Amino acid sequence: MESDRERVQPTANTYAVMLLAWLRFNPDSSTPVHLSGTEVHDPMSLLRNIIGRQIAPALVVADRAFTTNEEATEAIKALSRAAIQMGLSSVVNELGLADNLGRQVDDPLADVPEAIPVTKVKHTEDGSVSELSTEQQLQPAGDIPFNLETLRRHLGQVILARRVLSEDVVLRQKLLEQSVYNVAVERMKHQAELFDQLGLPNKSLHSTDLRTWMWHWHEKLQARIAAELTNLEAEERVLARLKRRTKEETMLSPFLKLLKPEKLSLITVLELMHLHGSGGVQDGMKTARALLAVGRAVESEHKAEMCKKNNISVPNSNPTRPGEQNIFTNLGYRDLHARRIAARKYMEDAEEWTSEWSQLVRVKVGSFLVDCLMDVATVQRSVKDPRTGEIITEEQPAFFHSYEYQRGHKLGVIKFNPAVADRMSKDPIAETLHPRHLPMLVKPKPWLSYNNGGYLYNRTWAMRFKESREQEIYLRHASDAGRLELVFAGLDVLGSTPWRINRRVFDVVLKVWNSGERFCKIPPAVPDEPEPVRPDNMEFDNKAKAIYYERQKSWMQAKAANHSDRCSINYKVEIARAFLGDTIYLPHNVDFRGRAYPVPPHLNHIGDDLSRGLLLFGDSKPLGARGLRWLKIHLANLAGYDKASFDERVEFVHEHLEDIFDSAEHPLEGKRWWIKADDPWQCLATCIELKSALDLPDPESYECALPVHQDGTCNGLQHYAALGGDAVGAAQVNLAAADRPSDVYTYVAKMVEEMIQRDLEQDHQFAKLLAGKISRKVVKQTVMTTVYGVTFVGARDQIERQLKDRGDIPPEQCWLAASYLAKKVLASIGDLFKGAKEIQTWLNTCARLIAKSIPQDRLVQSFAEPGPDAKPKRGSQPRWKKEQMTSVVWTTPLGLPIVQPYRSVKRKQVMTALQTVFISDPNVPSTVNSQKQASAFPPNFVHSLDATHMMLTALECRSQGLAFASVHDSYWTHASSIDQMNAIIRDTFIALHSSDVLDALAQEFRERYADYKVPLVALRGPGFKRLNLEPETLNVSPEDIQVLKESESKSEEADEEALLIEEDEEAELDGAEGESEVKEEKPKRRRAKRGSKTDDIETRLAGKFVNLIDILPPLPKKGKFDVKTIKESQYFFS
Repeated sequence: MESDRERVQPTANTYAVMLLAWLRFNPDSSTPVHLSGTEVHDPMSLLRNIIGRQIAPALVVADRAFTTNEEATEAIKALSRAAIQMGLSSVVNELGLADNLGRQVDDPLADVPEAIPVTKVKHTEDGSVSELSTEQQLQPAGDIPFNLETLRRHLGQVILARRVLSEDVVLRQKLLEQSVYNVAVERMKHQAELFDQLGLPNKSLHSTDLRTWMWHWHEKLQARIAAELTNLEAEERVLARLKRRTKEETMLSPFLKLLKPEKLSLITVLELMHLHGSGGVQDGMKTARALLAVGRAVESEHKAEMCKKNNISVPNSNPTRPGEQNIFTNLGYRDLHARRIAARKYMEDAEEWTSEWSQLVRVKVGSFLVDCLMDVATVQRSVKDPRTGEIITEEQPAFFHSYEYQRGHKLGVIKFNPAVADRMSKDPIAETLHPRHLPMLVKPKPWLSYNNGGYLYNRTWAMRFKESREQEIYLRHASDAGRLELVFAGLDVLGSTPWRINRRVFDVVLKVWNSGERFCKIPPAVPDEPEPVRPDNMEFDNKAKAIYYERQKSWMQAKAANHSDRCSINYKVEIARAFLGDTIYLPHNVDFRGRAYPVPPHLNHIGDDLSRGLLLFGDSKPLGARGLRWLKIHLANLAGYDKASFDERVEFVHEHLEDIFDSAEHPLEGKRWWIKADDPWQCLATCIELKSALDLPDPESYECALPVHQDGTCNGLQHYAALGGDAVGAAQVNLAAADRPSDVYTYVAKMVEEMIQRDLEQDHQFAKLLAGKISRKVVKQTVMTTVYGVTFVGARDQIERQLKDRGDIPPEQCWLAASYLAKKVLASIGDLFKGAKEIQTWLNTCARLIAKSIPQDRLVQSFAEPGPDAKPKRGSQPRWKKEQMTSVVWTTPLGLPIVQPYRSVKRKQVMTALQTVFISDPNVPSTVNSQKQASAFPPNFVHSLDATHMMLTALECRSQGLAFASVHDSYWTHASSIDQMNAIIRDTFIALHSSDVLDALAQEFRERYADYKVPLVALRGPGFKRLNLEPETLNVSPEDIQVLKESESKSEEADEEALLIEEDEEAELDGAEGESEVKEEKPKRRRAKRGSKTDDIETRLAGKFVNLIDILPPLPKKGKFDVKTIKESQYFFS
């Protein structure tokens, strides 16, 4: 019948019989039948024929050929597996619905209500606004933002897949990672065909449907791409024969032919729709971002297809299981390396296609496709003539190119036709975004190399670096040399920790969410802050006008932030709902400093209090006596009672048992004691666990899965105190043994309050405003980051945010009050962290010198004769200044190379059909930003140390059979395992700092930069005086030294003042995508005219260099604090 030799056409019953025969008699069944010389139809070939005959798979599995429920169920599972292997998620959805309708299963979501989605204000036809109110939330009248609707649709597929493949998590994981483009085309085609089948006489009745538009654009665009590709190939052949191709030109046809025209078309349409409103462009996007995004999407889709075609197997290695060879021994490390090399070799044949495309190729590919789309994509717009009443219809381009000014800079943008933009805000489009990076349903793929691990089918990198080619090269070489085995093993440990959703907390969250009210860090559905009242005297009172505008601006920002926060929480709630009842895993990678982060961005344990409250370990353990005690201490910590002794914290819990039981039994209807906690959702989760344990006859036997935390006390200062042997600093941050925990933040807050009281006696304006309001929270961030190099500007911004959060200080006075308070805080710290400051100064000075240095071989080339006819350009810099490209590079104790990525960005001009765009090419050499290299080195170095400590602890916990998770300097495990983990934390910290880390760093600098030279002219200014250099050591004349001592460099002084590190170091990770677009540059300050004295100095010192290693400053003298004494400190991590 399939070959059409018979006159009978196969039906659903035919395929049902064939599928039933396969299930009963396939080679793996209990009654196999082997047929020779006959084509055997397995489920995949049957499904291919079913789809080719346009027969609904649901009709096949519902056919009467299946006489038992078990046979129908097996048929659904067989076809679902085949559909996933073929990339047909729509068929999986259809079969999931059939399975759900046909039988009742134990569905974790059966009694879970839907989460009310975030809604935007809805406009009626006459343009008026239909406002939402909290009473109407159960039936939202607004429009769902399309990104959120996309996530809901995608998670709907996860739920359906769970119903049909409940036990086959590997296939469900493959469905999760499947490319969105295979699904999108079917949905848009179905939508367009549905309208055509309705036979509507007037096309304009459905011409405003966005999915129909997108389908018609797709049909036109794939034909246009095919035609243009033929022309492009012919043109490239002609240019090749004439040999007129310049170095800048790239052959595009080989890249464009990697995918079929229909897929190229769909990628272009979907990527542009997804970028709607990005980059601060209303109803459009930045041209450079659009071109790069389309080019990158084409590259990613090609690689995803190759991954599926190769059907790459996933080695299931877990080299750090309890009881195996200890990986910290030489034999264990070699064994670990050998196994990882074998696994990588097993896969490398299918990995030849993985080379990265250049930015130029991405832009060119994107330009070709976007230009084609803008030529063919049109929409019909109709308007009623007000005079005649006639409907006038016009066909207009769907996209157009324009220019906008942002912060005084001209910016090329691609704008949407107003009709398209209007529909974008109303139509929920599931096809415009593939929500990648959800939690995994199986253990992540072990890290086999720097770019191979984590997700099974999607490419993931072991390190997040912002297109730093230099960092990538160092990482690849270290990986190939086998020096990253402990880092990879640590990431495998973190990724293999199982998690599940806390159902009881989720039920409370969902109820609060659906109520639409403001509650416990969940913003309201409708902003509840009243709009500022316009003052009557505003027209003639400038001060009143300024205050009103400031408050109006803050109100608008709060309104926008409310919507953004609401969407963020909606993501978390939807993801948690979809994975109820599942065991999930969070693959990890590291930032460029070595700090580990989960790859799934929305719901993970590094997230906010709500995210943490929703998560439990996948495994539970009996509490035991010590575990029950630690559970109580953990609850006291979450409630904010964390500065007392352990016994006092336990007593605190005993005193509040009635409140704890009430919180667990009646979280919303009772006294709500838990919402007063610092971390309310985690507090609620702990109340529930503690009550469940105490309700048992033997509370110690309770199986508890709640993660219990052990947090470091200002962990950066702990590392500084250990590095410098600083006994005073060690006592402040609990490295030294004490009866009660020290709290450096409260200590500083009290000092500042005393200073304010003295100013209050002099009737100081801001002293009166701030008296009695200096809490520990106000100064905490500034104290924490002072040792990292925060300056007055950074401290002022930090304190301003805290004052605004208090809500009892007028917003218009927060900035000036923060300026006053920042001076007090910085002055209060004084000599408190003297040892840390000395180390920070040493690190800063070394980094500044390294950033100014030049390799000797490059220096020789820079002084080569340019040629007899070459003339120096007016105002040009000496050639050697362009050779200052040396980044600060160091290696962590685990072997991870760290490269600081701060360079002076060079942008490249690329001509495209739309406009000239400027892209930053990471492959183009550029000079370093010496100021940023110097100021960022101290915090980056300390962060690399705390990352090393965490990795060592994770590996040792796994070798001892403990569950482990971390949030940088907060380590988590089961309550019953806390004592064991605490011993490991102290042992690994002692092992790390017993190796004399600073001496090893200094020695590495001397070896790495042995032949580097520093221009003598770069040693001018205040920084030179601290080096205490002598003419003999520099091998220069005493006269040159005298010139250096007498000179004062304003630029160096400015650099010294600008040595600031922003408080949020994690901001370096944000925006890892779309970074190579047109950037807004800050206005350049006019330089003061250079005096003749400065010119004389530069002329005299020009061409004179000294060895870098000769001028590196000596290490600060180490104090007498013995790091081994932390074993006696019970509050080191607590």
